Amino acid sequence: ENQLLDLEGRGQKTILFGVTYALIDFLTSFDTKLHNTTIIETGGMKGRKEEITKQAVYEILGRYIPAEKIYSEYGMTELLSQAYAKTDGIYRSSPWMKVLIRDIADPFQIKSTGTGLINIIDLANINSCSFIGTDDIGQIQKDGGFEILGRLDQSDLRGCSLLYN
Repeated sequence: ENQLLDLEGRGQKTILFGVTYALIDFLTSFDTKLHNTTIIETGGMKGRKEEITKQAVYEILGRYIPAEKIYSEYGMTELLSQAYAKTDGIYRSSPWMKVLIRDIADPFQIKSTGTGLINIIDLANINSCSFIGTDDIGQIQKDGGFEILGRLDQSDLRGCSLLYN
């Protein structure tokens, strides 16, 4: 907190990455508006807080950071590539990261647009499995951008932040 406030006081542009629950806990622990800091939230409450919508996350973080400086990252430990969303909540990935949708009831029904569970092919991965089927519910738009709508009920908690519980 002291480091961040010092940078803020000097007008230094700063980027603060973090999992959603930690950013909310951190920012709500002090009452300061950060004008020179950009937030990149990496998603998820990881079972530590009640899951809330992305809009609710942006509203909470927006009390401390200007809304135009709140971004999101979508990625996994198993992948080398990430996708990023600006304030519109629509993720964009690199050309070598392909995001597909699979039907919730039929995992063999795959499509490139629509709503369902997210599958990812990451061609940046070398000498490793680059195909991931997630339990994240998403919607892919015609232009290739995608939204994360939530997690499939009863799915396992996932994320590198769970390694240190």
